[in-house]
Amino acid sequence: MDVKEAGKLSKELIEQINYHNKKYYTEDSPEIDDYEYDMLYRRLQQVEAEFPQLITRDSPTQKVGGAALNQFDKVVHTVVMESLHDSFSEQELLDFDRKVRAVVDAPVYIVEPKFDGLSVSIEYRDGIFVRGSTRGDGNVGEDVTENIRTIRTVPMKLSKPLPYIEVRGEVYMSHDSFFKLCERQELNDEKPFKNPRNAAAGSLRQKNPKVTASRVLDIFVFNVQQINGAELHNHDEALYFLKELGFTVPPFFTPCDTIDQVIDEVRKIGELRGTLDYSIDGAVIKVNSFSQRDQLGSTAKFPKWAEAFKYPPEEKETKLLDIEINVGRTGVLTPTAIFEPITLAGTTVSRSTLHNQDFIAEKDIRIGDTVILRKAGEIIPEVVSVVSHADGSSQYIIPAVCPSCGTEVIRQEGEAATRCTNPECPAQLLRHLIHFTSRDAMDIDGLGPAVIEQLVGLKLLSSPADLYDLQLHQLVTMERMGEKSSHNLIDAVERSKDNDLYRLIFALGIPHIGLKAAKLLSSYFKSMNAIFEASAEEISAIDGYGQIMAESIYRFFELPNTAHLIGRLRDAGVNMLCKTIVSDNHFQGKTFVLTGTLPTLSRSQASAIIEQNGGKVSGSVSKKTDYVLAGEDAGSKLVKAQQLGITVISEEEFNKMI
Repeated sequence: MDVKEAGKLSKELIEQINYHNKKYYTEDSPEIDDYEYDMLYRRLQQVEAEFPQLITRDSPTQKVGGAALNQFDKVVHTVVMESLHDSFSEQELLDFDRKVRAVVDAPVYIVEPKFDGLSVSIEYRDGIFVRGSTRGDGNVGEDVTENIRTIRTVPMKLSKPLPYIEVRGEVYMSHDSFFKLCERQELNDEKPFKNPRNAAAGSLRQKNPKVTASRVLDIFVFNVQQINGAELHNHDEALYFLKELGFTVPPFFTPCDTIDQVIDEVRKIGELRGTLDYSIDGAVIKVNSFSQRDQLGSTAKFPKWAEAFKYPPEEKETKLLDIEINVGRTGVLTPTAIFEPITLAGTTVSRSTLHNQDFIAEKDIRIGDTVILRKAGEIIPEVVSVVSHADGSSQYIIPAVCPSCGTEVIRQEGEAATRCTNPECPAQLLRHLIHFTSRDAMDIDGLGPAVIEQLVGLKLLSSPADLYDLQLHQLVTMERMGEKSSHNLIDAVERSKDNDLYRLIFALGIPHIGLKAAKLLSSYFKSMNAIFEASAEEISAIDGYGQIMAESIYRFFELPNTAHLIGRLRDAGVNMLCKTIVSDNHFQGKTFVLTGTLPTLSRSQASAIIEQNGGKVSGSVSKKTDYVLAGEDAGSKLVKAQQLGITVISEEEFNKMI
């Protein structure tokens, strides 16, 4: 390869790596696994080693991690948070040892697991937690102090009041917490995180600390960045000291006198993958002595006294015996592969999601195939590729009807998912009921997920309409209910009958129809009967509606099950008319955006006032926005409004306009 070819390859690799860096570090939604990324990175390193004239300052090989995001204040790290050089073979570990021994005598190494999470810095003054920040690019990170406070394993006060200490750790999400989060996301019709690492990163970067707290993050602290008030000489000494201060340190770390001992320990850690409740993607080898570390120093990017060994993903062949179709709580039909059981990354694997029809078609997966499996992020089995097809096999097509209720399924344009839209589908019952009773829908106070699960288990609920048939004597015997709670619940169900029509529309869970769209539909047609009689063309005439939304509503109200459900709700006395009356038109043609926390009004109250006065509420700021109503802790919407020169008003100013 000559320099011209190398330059072209280098440019292509840099573009690919930068793209995947953005997906991984900034968007927390990687498109390739760590091993594939590492191989791209390693190839670029090889090209630059052979043609050093191609190395530029903005090459990914010269940078650490990703840029800090704009949504958080910047933190300049006084001690650079370096990344580690990666090894992928035992020979490379031998090379690392040779380079170390060329500078220092008789090094002792500490071998510890490499956690797969988000690297953070945590600072304390006089033993009190004062700031937490992400690594960012190593020099500048993001201030996530309030979110760090929510992590139960981060001590707010140390056992010793040191004048100052900065420590480094890895924020992670346990596998148990990850699976629980994915269940909640599925229940709420949200796209689940791909793996625990992305879940941890996405959770730590939430603007609302309450959301972070609900995700149940943890941390391992493994390094002292800087310290006043104590003197430390070795890494293992520092780890014991950190533990004494109240930090959770790596659960195991082993001193090794020789590189052969290091390699044995690396192998042992590798065998633990898949057996732990947290993800590790390698092992870290560190020179123990701090004075020897000073002698070894660092390159522009990596410390010369540490090395990360990255485990390649374990891949095995097996046979695809069958494909099952599971109907999720959101109505999505998910194909699940059934395999001949194999042991993979420490556990027995016999099932794996095949995601959707596009995934199956792309890999040409058929029943009877010999396939290669691996575990994404150590915990989720996935089909990598097809080795061979069985004789006489044919392309697999997801069934045209729901296996749970027999209703014809749909796949809308632009969506990968195939869905059952039956509002009374048994497989979706729990999700439907939770959504139906939620605050923005029918707002039935006291009917949380735990109570709904009990009612479903007792076969008292098989449809949202069954809520209006509940009797006091059925409730009082339930766990944690009692007479008072039961009376309150019956009263809440009764009050919900008088809700405005838009709440019922939203409660039905129509695909692509959120609260705003429900309000528009209600105010345009005024009654449930009119919606039933409307054509897709008539629905698409609503300002703010597109063809997909209109088609979704039309199809939903065409279903016999929809008519049956609405009929039962009408018979129960549930309101079917729009009650929202425009009291004044002085906001006519004006669009408002709400941001931050208002002193006295909730967002829903402010939105109702705007709509009652003829205005519209939008979720995003654009040139078409007339006013931004801003409260405390207003975020990016306020910044954008200021950039566009849009009028920003307070609640006090808003009240004067009414």
